[in-house]
Amino acid sequence: MNDWAVVILAGGKGVRMNSKIPKPLHKVCGKEMVRQVMEVAREMVVGPIVVVTPAGDSAIKESLGKEVQYAEQPVADGTAKALQEAEPILVGKASHILVLNADIPLIMKSTLQRLTEQHGKTNAEITFVASDKVAPDRLGRVIRDLDGQVLEVIEAGDASPEQYSISEVNGGVYGFNAAWLWPALRELAPSSLGEFYLTGLIRMASAEGRLVDTIKPDDPVELIGVDDRVHLAQAESAMRKRILNGWMLAGVTVVDPATTYIDATVTLGQDTVIYPNTTIRGESDIGFGCQIGPGAQVYDSVMDEKCRISTSVLESVQLGHHVEVGPFSHLRPGTKVENEACIGNYAEVKNSRIGQNTKVGHFSYVGDADIGNMVNIGAGTITCNYDGVRKHRTIVEDGAFIGSSTMLVAPVRVGAGARTGAGSVVTKNVSGNTTVFGVPARVDGRAKKNSHQKKANAHLESDNKDS
Repeated sequence: MNDWAVVILAGGKGVRMNSKIPKPLHKVCGKEMVRQVMEVAREMVVGPIVVVTPAGDSAIKESLGKEVQYAEQPVADGTAKALQEAEPILVGKASHILVLNADIPLIMKSTLQRLTEQHGKTNAEITFVASDKVAPDRLGRVIRDLDGQVLEVIEAGDASPEQYSISEVNGGVYGFNAAWLWPALRELAPSSLGEFYLTGLIRMASAEGRLVDTIKPDDPVELIGVDDRVHLAQAESAMRKRILNGWMLAGVTVVDPATTYIDATVTLGQDTVIYPNTTIRGESDIGFGCQIGPGAQVYDSVMDEKCRISTSVLESVQLGHHVEVGPFSHLRPGTKVENEACIGNYAEVKNSRIGQNTKVGHFSYVGDADIGNMVNIGAGTITCNYDGVRKHRTIVEDGAFIGSSTMLVAPVRVGAGARTGAGSVVTKNVSGNTTVFGVPARVDGRAKKNSHQKKANAHLESDNKDS
């Protein structure tokens, strides 16, 4: 829609959040509230989006970057004054202005679309979202005349007992005719508390005989405004339900939605199964046909198809296809596990590459390592990567066999096809196809002795034939 611009009001102090973080930057299902609102608006409006911030704000601007334009409200003197700060940016740029608060993260595109369509059909000066299906609490009451026409909105704190009992409330989402709006803001009188509220525009338009219209939200939970941590939890719960329902309808099995937590930023492949007590956060991307959980925690991680993650923690890792992890393992940032590899029980992998078809046995620690393909890392193996000052890398080449409880003291390289005996402490590089054992590990002399003996026997047999 080219004839619409958007203003998001993010200038409130958020005192009741009792936080050093600006209220619009508190997250609901992994995404900042102001970003939730901005992205919904951007889905339907191609015109400018202006975010009005408190004076001197840097946090909101750093979060949204150049995706929007900004205006500052130098004094926190009400929502109408906040909107007025956007006038220099938007005047002459759009015929209609859509105004939203930054603390309504549940607002949906469908509701905004109906508001703009209704606003255009009726040619109203103001169209806003109202509902009688939400808890009225702190929301302004909608006052109508006997014919049902909107007269004004009374703020909850200013309402008489009779007005306070009205169930229809203002949702705080508005569409304005821009030609009327900008002059009207300059004429608006302050409230009894000295602040300038957007609801005063409703009273002004009605008194002038101009049409003020309303629509209902598609879902009443859209109007949950976050003023404190209790509201934040309510919004999180409603958003989580919406996210899970969306994924289930898209072909993902969620065994127990009540104990499953998936961020708005996560993507899931078809026929993936999410088992109970599982959390998937951040920019995680789960492929087709995976099984996650029970009891898994996945953060900012990417995995290909048919992976199996059981009761384990993954943080900023990358998995190929058909990878198995756990139960009770921990994959830390910088880890890449390639196709068909297996990370066993109670293993920890950090900043390492695990090659194809490699198995990392239970109770092992692999840190700062490059492990090749078809390698066996025996149970209890530890890469000793830290010397007290610096981290060092361990390299294990293709086809090596690392015996149980081996200590690989980095920096060290184990060649292709080499083997270490159980309990070995490897302090020096091991050549390919060599067996070492012991503390410190040394080449298996028995192999050399057997080799010399075979050569001697061969010479003896040759001499016997000659005689």
